[in-house]
Amino acid sequence: MNKYEEKTISGETLYKGKIISLRVEEVELPDGNLVKRELIKHPGAVAIIPITADGKLVLVEQYRKALERSLIEIPAGKIDPGEAPEVTAVRELEEETGYGAKEFTYIQSFATSPGFANEIIHLYLAQDLFEIENPAAGDEDEFIDLMEVTVEEAEEMVKSGKIFDAKTAFAVLYAKNLLSK
Repeated sequence: MNKYEEKTISGETLYKGKIISLRVEEVELPDGNLVKRELIKHPGAVAIIPITADGKLVLVEQYRKALERSLIEIPAGKIDPGEAPEVTAVRELEEETGYGAKEFTYIQSFATSPGFANEIIHLYLAQDLFEIENPAAGDEDEFIDLMEVTVEEAEEMVKSGKIFDAKTAFAVLYAKNLLSK
C-alpha cells in the first residue's frame, strides 16, 4: 500500500464517450475522511518528435476545441484498443504528417493531468524520415496544417505562447538537447 493511497469505497461512471469516460468515486483518505473524486479515464496516447535530416522539427497545427484556439504541436494521437504504443506512434506519424521513419526511439512516458485524469503519453523520437507516397488518411474530424521549423524557431514559439501544450514544450527541450550534441 502506498503511504497516501486513497481507498475506493464506491464509484459510478457518469459518461462513457468515444475517447474518455467520467467517473465519480468516493474514496477514503489516509486520515479516514471520505471525499469524492471526479476522474477522467483515457486509453492513453503517443506523441512523436519527428526530426528531419536537416535537423528540423515536424509540427502540426490544429484547432483544439477545449482551449478554443489553434495549437502548434508535435504529432500525437490516442492508442486504439489492443494497440501497442510503438504501433500507434508509427500510425500517427503517417496519418498526421505523411512521413514514415526508419528509426523510432522510445523516450519516456508521462502523465498529462494526474489530478483528475489517468492519461499517459508515450513519447517517441522519429529519425531518418521519409515521405510516404500514399499515406493513410487521418481522422475525418481532424484538420491539420504541417510545418517544419528549426529548434530555435520552436523555442521562440514556446516563449510567445504559439506552442502552448506541455508535451510539445517538453519535445522542444528534448530536441534542443539532442541536436546540440
